[in-house]
Amino acid sequence: MGGLSGLFYSAVPVIVFVLANSLFGLTVAIWSAVGSAVAITVLRLVRREPIQPAISGFFGVAIAAFIAYRTGSAKGFFLFGIWASLVYCGVLVLSVLVRRPLAGVVWSYLNGTGSAWRKDKQSRFGYDVATLALAAMFAARFVVQRWLYQEDYTGWLAFAKIAMGYPLYALVLLVVVWAVRRSDKRLKELAEVEESDAEVEARLRVKYGQPPPQQA
Repeated sequence: MGGLSGLFYSAVPVIVFVLANSLFGLTVAIWSAVGSAVAITVLRLVRREPIQPAISGFFGVAIAAFIAYRTGSAKGFFLFGIWASLVYCGVLVLSVLVRRPLAGVVWSYLNGTGSAWRKDKQSRFGYDVATLALAAMFAARFVVQRWLYQEDYTGWLAFAKIAMGYPLYALVLLVVVWAVRRSDKRLKELAEVEESDAEVEARLRVKYGQPPPQQA
């Protein structure tokens, strides 16, 4: 997530846009927001920090600025993020329904831990809870920000976008961490039980003079 610097970098283009729009109008606000996103990307390059978040943020700001330009309204700057939240919520809920909760799928992919958790109901349940927590976060973003958009509260839209961004995401990630630790502990216990059963079987085979099972 980039820590405090990530929170700061994500908030700057939004704050710049709102301030520039109130002082100089929409056109200046659009170019100011895009310029701040470019400056952040360059800064991270100079400081040799990971630039992937900055690049993603730049494209997000560019799309938002383009929509604001096309709609001719400052609140259009937030429209992409509002509907993106609804899409993310739908995808997360769908992943739970098809028994592939994205919290578990993404975690196992990033860490190369395999898909053993999918065969264990308790592990899968934990990842279901974590995925639904993420879905609830995106649903809350959509509901709150959509209402502010319809009421033309551009300033409050900016506040909601920042407050319901990384800070809220960090809280939801606590649920993901709980699910990961719960699953890791569960799978470790199951592995120990399976190992113990194999040791017992091996001792019994030695005791009764039976050959070990042939490996395929």
